[in-house]
Amino acid sequence: MRKRQVHLDFHTNELLPVGEKFSKEQFKEALKAGHVNSITVFSKCHHGWSYHPTEVNEMHPTLKFDLLGAQLEACKEAGVNAPVYISAGLDEKEYRRHPEWHWVSPEEGRYERHLKEVRFHFLCFNTGYLDLLCRQIEEVMQKYNPCGIFLDIIAARECCCESCKADMKKLGLDVNDKEDRKKFSYTVLEKYLNAANASVRKYSSTTTIFHNTGHIPKGDYDFIEKNTHLELESLPTGGWGYDHFPLSAAYARTLKDTEFLGMTGKFHQGWGEFGGYKHPNALIYETSLSIANGAGCSIGDQMHSLGEMNMATYNLIGKAYSVVEEKEPWIDGAVNVADIAVLSQESVTGNRDSMGDVGANRMLLENNYLYNFIDKRADFSKYRLLILPDVSDFDDETTEKIISYAKSGGKIIASGKSLIKEGKFILDIGAEFKGENEFNPTYLIPCYETVNGVTEYIMRCDFNKFEARDCEVVAKMQNPYFNRTLEHFCSHMHAPNNPDETFPATVIKNNIAYIGWNIFEAYAELGHLCFKELFTYIIKRLMGDETTVIASVPDKAVVTYTRQEKEKRNILHLLYAHTTLRGKNTEVIEDTVPLYNVKCSVKCLSKPSEIMLVPQNQKIEFEYNSGRAEFVVPCVEIHQMIEIND
Repeated sequence: MRKRQVHLDFHTNELLPVGEKFSKEQFKEALKAGHVNSITVFSKCHHGWSYHPTEVNEMHPTLKFDLLGAQLEACKEAGVNAPVYISAGLDEKEYRRHPEWHWVSPEEGRYERHLKEVRFHFLCFNTGYLDLLCRQIEEVMQKYNPCGIFLDIIAARECCCESCKADMKKLGLDVNDKEDRKKFSYTVLEKYLNAANASVRKYSSTTTIFHNTGHIPKGDYDFIEKNTHLELESLPTGGWGYDHFPLSAAYARTLKDTEFLGMTGKFHQGWGEFGGYKHPNALIYETSLSIANGAGCSIGDQMHSLGEMNMATYNLIGKAYSVVEEKEPWIDGAVNVADIAVLSQESVTGNRDSMGDVGANRMLLENNYLYNFIDKRADFSKYRLLILPDVSDFDDETTEKIISYAKSGGKIIASGKSLIKEGKFILDIGAEFKGENEFNPTYLIPCYETVNGVTEYIMRCDFNKFEARDCEVVAKMQNPYFNRTLEHFCSHMHAPNNPDETFPATVIKNNIAYIGWNIFEAYAELGHLCFKELFTYIIKRLMGDETTVIASVPDKAVVTYTRQEKEKRNILHLLYAHTTLRGKNTEVIEDTVPLYNVKCSVKCLSKPSEIMLVPQNQKIEFEYNSGRAEFVVPCVEIHQMIEIND
């Protein structure tokens, strides 16, 4: 898969002049300036218009020639791949013409509000619209035989249109029952996926297919396996933040034989923003973050309706992609190494907004550990440590895998209800479960040194009580005098701790640590230092010096480690960028803040033959002691790779 891609949005209202300034030569000039080797171009946009002659749709009314065909010809001449984009879930033209194809929300009044909103409107795949969409896909395949098809705005949406209500009734499902609606929404999604894929495969067995949902659902193989590759939509400046992509990538890279891209944008904020530009350092960091996490790169742009490529944009993209191009020899075939696995909360509950995953990801990122997110299909034995964040809805098969992993010596950190089933702990942690605590918040009293000393720390999250019997207590808990209610409250927030009773809160027994609080969800929501200090203490107790990489970098740095088996070498990636908030919630990168003299210690099976800074090809001195190579990286400016040869 090509690693320097552009996703070229082109959503154009029918009132705009289209394509009047398009030039194949100028198009190729922009691709060259951007160091682009793949660009997604448009067949049909969200407004519903095609950008080529069509017998099954309508060409944009102000377009006078085959724009898609001309773009494909230009890409072929430039040696650039060109997947074709087709808007699937949105088609504003057909939405206006076919009320019977509308997606109708089950939420009272939402459909009426949706109709009035100045925005694109969803269509239902369980209507005649799906037949039209498939004919549009087939026409593109017949006319252009593209290398790839990108289908956008896909989701399992609960719908109460007349077609969905009738089909639910035939299946014996109750349209008034949320679970039945949810079940049927996945039936409709599968119907769409099968039909769309069949429309592509009817004409080509090699064309790549990607269905964009804006999120890759962890553990949902019914969806994942309908794609030939994955594109991880993650626009950090759009409110998603710079920790969003590492979480998505930490799962995607565990999927066997599945290549993936990190999809960011050149925009300051949201997708399709005309006139919005990042600082070049931001794109250099974002593309470096992609390749360090095992992904290729895709940068979003939106072409002006006149068809002229904006050279300021492609000069900006070129500053990032020229760096990626130089680094590609150390990226191709590289596999990320991980010491730790997080059994994804989302993969257990099906909730894409699982805050336990977010909190675990942030703590691991900030501690610079090597980790993956996994689902219950994964091989747990590949990892030195397994983290089970907060939830307990494990089926019997997953429960047995956890028990087997622990019995074989695998280390576990569990929290909240993640070890509790039918009122009991599923593993021997030397404690007896006593039920949910009635107080929230509570107070943590550490049995270890912290930055602010041993005192009572507020814990604003649920707690599960237990009696410690045959285990080491490493943190204790005290309740407040009372919960804050209308009957009794104290001060501005909550009552102080009651020192008359102290309970065990976190314990270690052999290879298992248990934390009674929902600490990962709480860290995602509140970010208290005491949460991370507790987690860090536990992980150091269990892992010791078994971690593959130790690097003296700040908590905002990112550390990854990859293996290129063919070249018999490992690559250490060190990334650092100073982020700041602009406006209300836009996290941006502008200034370069180098790190100097970064001490690194890397676990190696044997003494490396050499260690080099790449792509500079500059050898650095190192020592090899007790199975670890130790060296100093003189400078990290946004991203530095270190090659460690066998």
